[in-house]
Amino acid sequence: MHTADASKATGIDLHRITKNLVSKTRKGEYALLVVPGDRRVDLKAAAKALGTKNVRLMPFSEAGTISGYPPGGTPTIGHKTQMKVIVDEELAGFETFFCGGGSKDRLLELRVDDVKRLTDAIVAKISA
Repeated sequence: MHTADASKATGIDLHRITKNLVSKTRKGEYALLVVPGDRRVDLKAAAKALGTKNVRLMPFSEAGTISGYPPGGTPTIGHKTQMKVIVDEELAGFETFFCGGGSKDRLLELRVDDVKRLTDAIVAKISA
């Protein structure tokens, strides 16, 4: 489910529903980029936060294999493949946010502090 559809179906503010985007650095490391549903990821800013020259989004066909979840259902925690997690600073201002709940028709509400603790997330401005 797209974030806009999830917002409409649940009444949850789109800014609090995340896009969880599987990406890969030039060095071959995977990272999950977590941005508000009404924003676009800034890949240059994400690369800077990861300390690398560039980062690219993985195609949906590969993202599910890497994360262990279907695109549109990817949660911010509990992935098949170890990944660095970058949470956009706009989301860090909330007590909780909503992300994919493991399938395309489920949402999971997570405390921002728990996400940071469980994933050792980097908080940075990675959206525009």
